[in-house]
Amino acid sequence: MALPAPQGRRSSTFTRLLRHGFTDPSAAARLLDTPEFSPVRDDSVLLEALGGTADPDLALLGLARLVEAVGPDEQQELLSTLVAAKPLRDRLLGVMGASEALADHLARHPADWRSLVTYESVDLHPTTPEFEQALAEGIWGERGGGRSRADALRVAYRRSLLGIVARDVCGTTDVAEAAAELADLATATVRAALQISYEEAPGDAAVCRLAVIGMGKCGARELNYVSDVDVIFVAEGKEGVDEAKALQAATRLASRMMRVCSDVTIEGTIWPVDANLRPEGRNGPLVRTLSSHLAYYQRWAKTWEFQALLKARPMAGDLDLGQAYVDALSPMVWQAAERENFVADVRQMRRRVIDNIPADRVERELKLGPGGLRDVEFAVQLLQLVHGRSDHTLRSASTLDALAALAAGGYVGRQDAAALDTAYRFLRALEHRIQLFRMRRTHLMPEEETDLRRLARSLGLFTEPVDTLRKEWKWHAREVRRLHEKLFYRPLLDAVAHLEPGETRLSAKAAGHRLEALGYADPAAALRHLEALASGVTRKAAIQRTLLPVLLAWFADSADPDAGLLNFRKVSDALGKTPWYLRLLRDEGAAAENLARVLSAGRLAPDLLLRAPEAVALLGATDGLKPRGRSALEQEVLAAVGRAEGAEAAVAVARGVRRRELFRTAALDVIGAYGTEGKPAEQDHGHAIDAVGSAVSDLNAATLAGALRAAVREQWGDTLPTRFTVIGMGRFGGREMGYGSDADVLFVHEPREDADEQEAAKAAHAVANEMRRLLQLPSADPPLPIDADLRPEGRSGPLVRTLASYAAYYRRWSLVWEAQALLRAEPVAGDDDLGRRFVDLIDPLRYPAEGLGEDAVREIRRLKARMESERLPRGADPTTHAKLGRGGLSDVEWTVQLLQMRYGWEIPGLRTTRTREALAAAHAAGLIGTEDAQILDEAWVLAARVRNAVMLVRGRPGDTFPADGRELAAVGRYLGYEEGHVGDMLDDYRRITRRARAVVEELFYEG
Repeated sequence: MALPAPQGRRSSTFTRLLRHGFTDPSAAARLLDTPEFSPVRDDSVLLEALGGTADPDLALLGLARLVEAVGPDEQQELLSTLVAAKPLRDRLLGVMGASEALADHLARHPADWRSLVTYESVDLHPTTPEFEQALAEGIWGERGGGRSRADALRVAYRRSLLGIVARDVCGTTDVAEAAAELADLATATVRAALQISYEEAPGDAAVCRLAVIGMGKCGARELNYVSDVDVIFVAEGKEGVDEAKALQAATRLASRMMRVCSDVTIEGTIWPVDANLRPEGRNGPLVRTLSSHLAYYQRWAKTWEFQALLKARPMAGDLDLGQAYVDALSPMVWQAAERENFVADVRQMRRRVIDNIPADRVERELKLGPGGLRDVEFAVQLLQLVHGRSDHTLRSASTLDALAALAAGGYVGRQDAAALDTAYRFLRALEHRIQLFRMRRTHLMPEEETDLRRLARSLGLFTEPVDTLRKEWKWHAREVRRLHEKLFYRPLLDAVAHLEPGETRLSAKAAGHRLEALGYADPAAALRHLEALASGVTRKAAIQRTLLPVLLAWFADSADPDAGLLNFRKVSDALGKTPWYLRLLRDEGAAAENLARVLSAGRLAPDLLLRAPEAVALLGATDGLKPRGRSALEQEVLAAVGRAEGAEAAVAVARGVRRRELFRTAALDVIGAYGTEGKPAEQDHGHAIDAVGSAVSDLNAATLAGALRAAVREQWGDTLPTRFTVIGMGRFGGREMGYGSDADVLFVHEPREDADEQEAAKAAHAVANEMRRLLQLPSADPPLPIDADLRPEGRSGPLVRTLASYAAYYRRWSLVWEAQALLRAEPVAGDDDLGRRFVDLIDPLRYPAEGLGEDAVREIRRLKARMESERLPRGADPTTHAKLGRGGLSDVEWTVQLLQMRYGWEIPGLRTTRTREALAAAHAAGLIGTEDAQILDEAWVLAARVRNAVMLVRGRPGDTFPADGRELAAVGRYLGYEEGHVGDMLDDYRRITRRARAVVEELFYEG
């Protein structure tokens, strides 16, 4: 019976173990106290070595399992060699401290520790032939005895893997060399697996030539510890063999080879072999002939498939056939950048990758997340495809080699390339160490403190390992995000700035190729703009060179990059001498991105901005784009009008305020629709369209108030001989105005008590006409057309009536369509009390007691049917006309308004001028079902957004989708459709409005 250790000794051991990095010193002490460790229990060399591993507790546990597994005869040899030989000590303990999975392998195959004892010089950097020899000995030599060929391969693979991991964790190889060794081992493994398949099916092997093409990271010799090995199979029949028979044989051989590598047995698995990069993916045949491959790539292949071929190399099987495959397809790879949809395809691929990451994993994703490995690889591959057409030095499969070649050729900045190289190596090392622990395929940063500590120590971070690791990782990810844009655009600026003589820089032709590939339709003009903005040694030019790389990236992410850059040059020319403009863009994080989005999203917002470029300041201020509300706007306008000399000057000031506020509204709308790096695109489209409608209606109301004040003051001073109010109608009264909406109004007056009625009427008409004149004066500011055609008797009737005259007309002559038009009547300017009394006058008319009679309902339906047949413009597509087309604004609004007139007298919620509010009230009252209400609401919001999008993009109103391809794409981007998906947009519009029309047929026409 063993006596317990003295308390003092236990305390001393506990302290020593803590000092050497053990997190559970009690468990470690118990392991060291076992008889097997008695010869080395107090050996300081062993403790020092354990303390230098990624996880001393894990390393000691792995060693204890190995000591137990080797048996009594070898224990002494193992432990004495371990203490005496530093190379073995570092390698063996380093492996077991970093990888629980390889410690498991050593416990199952304890003799494999000897493979780490000594190294010949060739063992320091083995390549495919050395790995082939080691695997052959493990399969067909003495070591393979007693196992199936496939299991012998699995064991031999892990034995070779031990050496790669040992060299990696000890620093003998760097991350790139380790990745290359892993790829070479994978190559040798696939060759061995294929040889096993040939042995099992010699008849199949005799009738075909089969080549295995390495793809992805394996093809590029930059493989991870645990990764699918991507391959493509090519086969030909041997002489005299029928092609179909040869392909069947090759398919059986390829399938067996894949199973040898991916099957899970008692000896575990190696890795999956993935052939999904082949033509047609999983739906295509596993094996094709070379001619079949060529035919597919010539006719059907997508851009991503050519990008994938950058990594292709002959890997196993018939290497001559494999080389013929690579040689035949290589010219197509380097012509991919000339394909019609190259830019759109590339952007779409990157977005799809990011969008498919679950939201809760984005921040932990090393490979696919923002600032991750894929950003580097994607950028390098895109630049290779663009510039490798003419420069053969760029045609490297390896990411780091290609990055170095890009820097050497001046295609990326040398400092940027060096920084990106460092970041990429760090992220790859991080990925390797994460996978190494359990030999599982993952790219997620762990969350547990224990895992993070082991990970940090495996990278040599021993001081405050967890915090240091997090900081290093975040810093490198930020560097990748920062450099990702600079990689594309910095050399473009260097090409035109001519600052440092002797530096290798892009030629004008290469710069043009790059701009074309990034979506610029006129690269020559773009280069002229860049030269004008970035050339010279002034402070202004230096700041522009700092800003432009990221601005160019944002422009390129729009439907019209050329317009974005041109507009930026115009704004910069206008504001370049002001001290605050460039400082705002440089120092206010959101301002530059907001400006880029606004300048490249269409014509309206840039036109508004270029008329008063100082409005750029709104883009950087906190809440600078927040709508201001009617009362604040009216107060500002009336104050400005009061200071102005004369009516025309006063209204010019009011229109200037309107222009600024239109820009504020349009900018917020565009930025919300596109989204920014800090804030995703607005998903509640109903809220967005309501916000635009309210903002535009409010600023137009404030402008009318200013025009009214100016017209009155010019001739009558402070008091007009009659009370005067302006009633908003249509979208104005409903607070649903778009950017291109006219201001539909009624003018109402009421003579003051001591005023002559004729003089009062004359004054009221003069004011109304003067308001219209002032607001239509030629100006750089957008016009505000006033439309009073909804007044009694239309254009034939007087422009202004008294309240009593309106009452008399409505009592005697009013038609049902006029009552319907009054559903959206709301006072917008002038005398508040008169406005309220007008509303009181019309309420019984628009919400008739007991609802509409059947005759009135029939009349409304007849009018709607007539409008559908007569008012749609000739040649317009009724399926895509946003206002009058099938399921468009008119359909939804007439349906809702009919419900308001029938039931508004008894349901207070229906007494509103806003369509969506009335629709919601009808649903709440049970007048319309949930699904039907949602269908109508969706269609109305979409049609309203289309009209706004057309105005934003074209700078002029329109009710139909643009015919011009670039304008149509810009409308699509505003509506949330990526480039290349305008067909989906039109299909969705037709589908949504078709469903809405079906509801209209049922509810409005009852049938």
